[in-house]
Amino acid sequence: MDVDLIFKYFPDLTEIQKEQFQQLEELYKDWNLKINVVSRKDIDELYLRHVLHSLGIAKIQQFKPNTSVLDVGTGGGFPGVPLAILFPRTQFTLVDSIGKKIKVVTEVVEGLGLTNVIAINGRVETVEQQFDFIVSRAVAVMPTFVRWIKGKIKKESIHERRNGILYLKGGDLTEELADYSTVQTFDLTDYFEESFFETKKVVYLPMKFKGN
Repeated sequence: MDVDLIFKYFPDLTEIQKEQFQQLEELYKDWNLKINVVSRKDIDELYLRHVLHSLGIAKIQQFKPNTSVLDVGTGGGFPGVPLAILFPRTQFTLVDSIGKKIKVVTEVVEGLGLTNVIAINGRVETVEQQFDFIVSRAVAVMPTFVRWIKGKIKKESIHERRNGILYLKGGDLTEELADYSTVQTFDLTDYFEESFFETKKVVYLPMKFKGN
């Protein structure tokens, strides 16, 4: 599946954004030969499995200019890089503890000419600033993830939706999310028709500030 898949669901892209999305495949294929960050099968379906999946977050939450977003355990740059293309006036910080993955992120960001991305090689606990939203693709079960990002979400929200976590996850999450009374889940099949998304969701968890 090629880049037209992205244009189908996001028809209002600028020419620059279209070019950047088109460049993604070549950049990732090139870097993946040097440093393997994406499996072979996934590289062949990059736009479906990585790019469009990442952009599922944008179907749930549009980021305003000057929003700050932290992508935890970004791997090769997902969901952060596709979201940074889509929201050029939002500031993204992409964090991963594996150096070679951040190397790829840095090179891809440079290749795309993105000026709204900072890539950090390290653990999320060492990141000192606070953010409006924290995004990720299923790097840990929710209770663990919440512990990792404690104190990293700004209290003042500039969006209608309260600041919090936007998490890409699949499968049955009933047990994992049982302790969170304010959690909301959104099925990506409501937005994308491809069968890949059948079990895929965006989980939104607003942060509580009392005792946080």
